[in-house]
Amino acid sequence: MHLRTAYFDYFHYNGEDDFYKENPLPDAESFYNPILLGWYSDPSICRNGDDYFLVTSTFSYFPGVPVFHSTDLVNWKQIGNILNRPSQLELDGQRTSQGIFAPAISYNPHNEIYYMITTNIGGGNFFVKTKDPFGEWSDPVWLPDVHGIDPSFFFDDDGKAYIVNNDEPDGGSTYEGHRAIRIVEFDVENEKTTGASKMLVNGGVDLKEKPIWIEGPHMYKINGKYFLMCAEGGTSVNHREVIFSSETVMGPYKPWDKNPILTQKHLDPERPLPVTCAGHADLIQKQDGEWWAVFLACRPIENEFENLGRETFLMPVKWSDDGFPYMTRGNETVPRILKMEGVSRKDNVTFGNFSVEEEFDNEQLAPQWMTLRGPADSLYSLREKPGCLALKCTDVNTTELKEPAFVTRRLQHHRFTCETALLFAPETENEQAGLLLFKDEKHQYGLLVRKKGEGMEISVQKISPEGTETLGNRDLPENNTSKPVELKIISSGKYFEFFCKQGNNEWNKVADQVPARHLSTANSYGFTGTTVGMYAGSGKF
Repeated sequence: MHLRTAYFDYFHYNGEDDFYKENPLPDAESFYNPILLGWYSDPSICRNGDDYFLVTSTFSYFPGVPVFHSTDLVNWKQIGNILNRPSQLELDGQRTSQGIFAPAISYNPHNEIYYMITTNIGGGNFFVKTKDPFGEWSDPVWLPDVHGIDPSFFFDDDGKAYIVNNDEPDGGSTYEGHRAIRIVEFDVENEKTTGASKMLVNGGVDLKEKPIWIEGPHMYKINGKYFLMCAEGGTSVNHREVIFSSETVMGPYKPWDKNPILTQKHLDPERPLPVTCAGHADLIQKQDGEWWAVFLACRPIENEFENLGRETFLMPVKWSDDGFPYMTRGNETVPRILKMEGVSRKDNVTFGNFSVEEEFDNEQLAPQWMTLRGPADSLYSLREKPGCLALKCTDVNTTELKEPAFVTRRLQHHRFTCETALLFAPETENEQAGLLLFKDEKHQYGLLVRKKGEGMEISVQKISPEGTETLGNRDLPENNTSKPVELKIISSGKYFEFFCKQGNNEWNKVADQVPARHLSTANSYGFTGTTVGMYAGSGKF
């Protein structure tokens, strides 16, 4: 069967949040939080010499696990995606918020190998490895005896290795959200666990309070003492980071009496410019001895909701008189502007306001682009029409747990403008192509070109749990399939506006005052942020 093709000539994105315009950085050593804008959740970090590497979750997007590199913790560049082959990443049939959870990256100085360990909800726990994090990573090594989620390696200074992870407590859960942190020894040479798993933490800091969702564990050895740091309270507004210590790697671990070491849960929700949901942290020590932490948090717009998902923040670590690390105490807030002495901010940063100019003139998509549940390499091409992204009108749509013709990237600002130009000649009324704002299978907005009788129309479609709804439509200005149609989405933060034009015509509004909240986690649940990108299909949207 011949599939109609939609050709996208460019993709331009311009993010302009008011905070960054109204609060310019005071000097070249200053930077904004979050350090990675948009949905970059569950950050994990490691260092080898002058090189830092950071990874985040991708759930059911392909490729999986973006990897960023920095030499100073402030200037970051995405150098690829760790899980970039189907042999590494099986996602078919998984919902958007399933797939890859909480990757943890580590460097083992004893064998000079980098490891990334994670959970695929549809397959279990596994790790991949490499000698060169700028290159390719291995196929998965599965860990059938490691259950639950959020595994993380710990390489002790005596050469031994361990995996800590979230799992069932001894005797099973006694209440909703009752989980445990367990440890098992790992045989590095034979790449398998050895011995029995041992429970280190039951429930959380204080089991009498029935704490929920202890997860995201990381283990460290600092000044001869072992520290186990975990997230607690769920990843919403009650999120917090807690810490335990022990004299030996296998415990017993005791909670610090001043936990949590990072949270914003108790602060006034009506405070200006709130940062919420802070937790799921990882610690890193710089070569100069300073300790810093990466963690996830959210920035709700006007204290109501956010479409950006959980973002990656950076903060300095302080140390208590009794030797425990912490990021916030009392009513301290997560800062939006920080300074790192001796670091010079470069031009191409991952924070603040910025633009993305994609002309599709390379042989491969930039590493920020993603598809759903697979590479979709039979559905898009950068070579069929050089300088364009060609998308096939497959009969798979984005409400299904399959691999649609959808090439997308994260939203990174509340206020933004997004544009593309589309050359498309549908022959049936089912064929459609355009820009798609996507949260999950049941929460989407599409600005789509499709056939209408003998002519063409632009339509704004809303996908919700109730089905499909048309929010606005307009006949194609020139009704000429040989001329590109330009499409534009403008976000004010709380609302979207959708526009189109063809030829020398003015921009025509197709729909306005479209609530952005529909795509938010507050409305849809889920672990991802909203993405925006190019879509084509021949089935019902």
